Amino acid sequence: MRGLKDKVAVITGAGRGIGQATALRFAEEGAKVVVAELDAETGQAAAEALREAGHEAAFVQVNVADRESVQQLVAAAKERYGKIDILVNNAGILADKTLKKLTDADFEKVIKVNLQGTFTMTQEVSAVMREQGTGGVILNAASVVALYGNIGQTNYVASKAGVIGMTK
Repeated sequence: MRGLKDKVAVITGAGRGIGQATALRFAEEGAKVVVAELDAETGQAAAEALREAGHEAAFVQVNVADRESVQQLVAAAKERYGKIDILVNNAGILADKTLKKLTDADFEKVIKVNLQGTFTMTQEVSAVMREQGTGGVILNAASVVALYGNIGQTNYVASKAGVIGMTK
């Protein structure tokens, strides 16, 4: 990942786990990181940890399942850094239940965050990247369960299979 100096990376779900580790790695490689996270406390703490380690980072609260929230994130990133070079669609949720117990609401919630959120983020950020005329990189997090399935994760499997299909 050499060559991220002065690149601006927006990383969703960057408050913990894989997203936080990705944010740290990108920052270590020189990127300016926008920690995009639904949970304000977690997101602020992750951005602060990056700054304390000497990296450039900002927190912006976002609900990837809400287009207006995504548009506000994109505007905030552009206002602060003037551009967006990299998008990492990492935000995702689980609502594990067996097929028999899974409700429409359970299914729709996971699809809305994991698949539609990835779509909306990609659509909004790719428009900025096209306007910039410099290209960019979009990374979409999926899961091996999209290929093999997993008991109790029908909604999650469907959402991640959709992400793989959309990415292709």
